[in-house]
Order: sequence, then C-alpha cells, then structure tokens
Amino acid sequence: MQWSDVLEDRCLENLPYKIELNEWGNIVMSPASNRRGQVLSAIAYHLRSQLKDGTMITQCCVGTNKGVKVADVAWCSYEFIQKHGLETPFTEAPEICVEIVSPSNHPKEMEEKIALYLDEGAREVWIVSEEGDIKYYNLTGLISASQYDVHLDLQEI
Repeated sequence: MQWSDVLEDRCLENLPYKIELNEWGNIVMSPASNRRGQVLSAIAYHLRSQLKDGTMITQCCVGTNKGVKVADVAWCSYEFIQKHGLETPFTEAPEICVEIVSPSNHPKEMEEKIALYLDEGAREVWIVSEEGDIKYYNLTGLISASQYDVHLDLQEI
C-alpha cells in the first residue's frame, strides 16, 4: 500500500487511531486518547506561539526508508515550507518532529522513529510522555535541552 492509497480509502476516514505505513506497506495504528490530544494541542500551541519564523503541523506525514511515519506535531521553518510546500508525505523531515508516547508504544519503536526522523533531516526529535515529560534528541543522541527557544511546561495542563 502507498500513502496515497491510505489518503483515498474512505474506510480509513475518522478512525480513532493514528495511521502509519511500515516498510512493507502495511498499516500500523496507534490508539488515541483525550490526554494524548490535550498534550498534542499544548505542544502545538507552544510551538506556534513561541517560534515565529515557521509553522506547525499536527499529524505530519514523513516518508522514511521504513514507510510513512506520522509525527504527532512538527515545526517547519518557512524555508522548509518554501522548499517542500505541503507535499504529502514530506520527502524530508521538518526541523522538529514530536512524538507523544502512548502505553502501546514499545521503547524500541520510539528509538526507531527517532532515528528515522533524524535520518530524514530533522534537527531534533522530541519524545513526550502523556504525563508531560520531554526528552530531546539530535544526531548526537539525547540532549539536555532543545536548541530552539521554546518553553514547554506540560505539567501545568
């Protein structure tokens, strides 16, 4: 299955799951929760309001060598958008890709997503728990803070 097939399939509309494709074209789904949606909205708000030289996308599709992955939230510079427009999926990862970890996510799955987004050009990948804990990664590995001037206090939501 190709990503365009997923987008055109009416049976896949309005599912309470996040859909991705693995490297074999099989659909992979993650369940949604209201808490996850609340954390996603807060991250999107903070990115939009604090980083003025770009835009934010929720459910951002990125083509990787292991299929299409969907970052829960991504921040794209205006330069990135000028280069890629809103191609779906992006052939390069936006500068910041954020994944919100669900109880169903395996740690190895998250490690793989970090590597895939970074391999596709992301400058940072943020892994956020539903409790609001954040880990930041770049090509050197785990870093203590983001290089971007964003203050996220997800404990307050």
